[in-house]
Amino acid sequence: MNINNTIRATEIRVIGADGEALGVIPTSQALALAEQLQLDLVEVSPSAVPPVCRIMDYGKFKYQQSKKLQEARKKQVHVEVKEIKLRPKTDDHDLMFKVKHVRRFLEEGNKAKVTLVFRGREITHMDIGRAVIERFAAELADIAVIESHPRMDGRQMFMIVAPKVKK
Repeated sequence: MNINNTIRATEIRVIGADGEALGVIPTSQALALAEQLQLDLVEVSPSAVPPVCRIMDYGKFKYQQSKKLQEARKKQVHVEVKEIKLRPKTDDHDLMFKVKHVRRFLEEGNKAKVTLVFRGREITHMDIGRAVIERFAAELADIAVIESHPRMDGRQMFMIVAPKVKK
């Protein structure tokens, strides 16, 4: 058996229930003081010399921590990446219809991934595809910022647009 695990600090630095330092006192006396106040003796800093303990209501402390965590989660914004697929031969009306959808995504605070898919021999005319995707970006220029400029990935060209930061 390891001797270090069996040795306990005989004296600890104690912080009272209202935050004042009570000084370095024996562990048994600190436990008696906490029991007298009907509170718990919680080790705050075990690596300090002597170890630091605090007299507190541990159940109330854990409850307050969980409430703070819940509040932090409630204020977080969850951003999704929605995807729209296009083709180089997508007609003007269809393109505007998809622009309208991406506008709605951006207004909701989401990002959008615009994917242009090349099929068959369309891959030889990448300049047409780039023009379509750049026109798409120009239509959204008033409410969106291009996060990832158009680039190729196999037979697909894609870009990611995000909503502009509101002041």
